Amino acid sequence: MANNGSLVAIAGAGSIGCYVGGCLALAGRRVNLLARPRIGDVVRKDGLRVTDLDGRDSCVSPEALSATADPAAALRDAEVILVTVKSGATQEMAALIAAHARPDAVVVSLQNGVDNADRLRTGLAARQVLAGMVPFNVVQSPDGEPLRVHRASEGKVMIEDGVAGLAELLAVEGLAVETHGDMTAVLWGKLLMNLNNALVALSNLPLATELADRRWRLILAGQIGEALAAMKACGIKPARIAGLPPALMPKVLRLPDWLFRRLARRMLAIDPEARSSMWDDLQRGRPTEIGELQGAVMRLAEKAGTPTPLLNSVTALVRAAEAARLGSPGLVPEQIAAPPGGSRSA
Repeated sequence: MANNGSLVAIAGAGSIGCYVGGCLALAGRRVNLLARPRIGDVVRKDGLRVTDLDGRDSCVSPEALSATADPAAALRDAEVILVTVKSGATQEMAALIAAHARPDAVVVSLQNGVDNADRLRTGLAARQVLAGMVPFNVVQSPDGEPLRVHRASEGKVMIEDGVAGLAELLAVEGLAVETHGDMTAVLWGKLLMNLNNALVALSNLPLATELADRRWRLILAGQIGEALAAMKACGIKPARIAGLPPALMPKVLRLPDWLFRRLARRMLAIDPEARSSMWDDLQRGRPTEIGELQGAVMRLAEKAGTPTPLLNSVTALVRAAEAARLGSPGLVPEQIAAPPGGSRSA
């Protein structure tokens, strides 16, 4: 059972982790950040600045939370561990938790993709691991003190039901949290939205600018159509995440710009600063999560026997940008294979 006095460890305090940890600390929760040395040094010296789309601008003092690169120090006394590392580091984090955390600690995956909770369970046998989903974007300031983390879009965090008091512990100002009985559906629904991460990364455009352009939306609609076909063939029913039933998303995305702006206001309620974590990975020369996003759908489609030509094309372009290590390639829509269901010139 979790309560407001439980110590929460953020296992992998990057942008999302620092935002979540900052909100919890501002609400008086006890928080340990397990962070890279660069982030830990800045937070210990100057604290953390938390801002959001709603106008909040608050500072967490260095004394209000702990930040360390030492997994033993961060994890050993935690009663709740929120895993916020990229998917490629999931198994490594599971090993650190197994080595250093209490056996009764509740572990929650707040990661992109559909199978990270299962990966954690594999490495944490006999421990309680819950799936979770973060719907919003967080932008981290590149420089400046204190470190600023800015929530640039809306949405409620969803966590798997099963631990009394956990949602109440985590639900604080700036961080809406609720439980859900079918996290598989939630994670597949979120994955549909995450298929746009690659387009932001390839275009070098802010998310709001990219979504406002029907040429890019046609590519996103094509990817989502391929994903929905694979899910249907495998009996997966994705949950509604962005206000639209998943089956309607390709149709709405293909609308003319003026009509899309009118009907999809919630989808466009995004700070102009917002990009995607995949864009950030390309800019920093790091591996992306393309294998856990587009790749997850492609594996499902292979099992189902459904085609994924557009997902294949987008994945190949991201892999090429990863290998080049030159940041976003700044592509235009015409450089990606034409999506089905509409002309980009319309």
